[in-house]
Amino acid sequence: MVLMTGRAIGNGFGKLMSLGMGSEILYSFVIIVCSLMIYFGTKELYKLTSHKGIKYFRLSFLFFALAYFFRSFIKIILFYFEISELRTILPIFGSVTLFIFMYFSSMAIFYLLYSVMWRKWKSKWIICYLHIISLAIAIITLLFQNPLIYFLMNILFFIFISFTVFISFKQSKKKKHSNLYAIYLMLLIFWIFNILDILIPNFLQAFQLFIYLISLGIFLLIFYKVIRKTG
Repeated sequence: MVLMTGRAIGNGFGKLMSLGMGSEILYSFVIIVCSLMIYFGTKELYKLTSHKGIKYFRLSFLFFALAYFFRSFIKIILFYFEISELRTILPIFGSVTLFIFMYFSSMAIFYLLYSVMWRKWKSKWIICYLHIISLAIAIITLLFQNPLIYFLMNILFFIFISFTVFISFKQSKKKKHSNLYAIYLMLLIFWIFNILDILIPNFLQAFQLFIYLISLGIFLLIFYKVIRKTG
């Protein structure tokens, strides 16, 4: 009995330490560390300036860190039990984890968007609206188990945010920051790919390594720009 238990633990540990899971853990760890360093690295700058754009930029990366933590947790469970959907083995726990991941993911993107749009979106209720929309996205993800719904929802999400950022760029007087808008859009694209990788695991399997490398590059680039700005 002890021998069988030892073998089961050994097999489980072997799964987690395999190349695929190892790269997943390393990828998530780097993203979480970068996000938290961006969040804490801009703390003094926000204290000095009280700039709202910096405030919501910081919050977006705090939510990215939280979202990636739950994303990595979901991926480890899926990989360990060799299943394609968390709820097939842990219905309640899986649903709660997926709900939290989708909520944090949506808020991360919305805060990043609001860090650009806060001057134009004057409503005092805008943050409440963003939280409500994020909760709605998380609920829809749980209620509908159709991959096509996931895909279309993310496409609409991307079109809306891309259009909003493009309009903001066209109206901005500081066109020298155009590379920042491009980085934000790239971050959005690859973050959506990361969401689809969770919701539809086999959808982007052939391009997973490429998505991981580009995502890492974008986060490291933003991290570099933040560190250079804050000294």
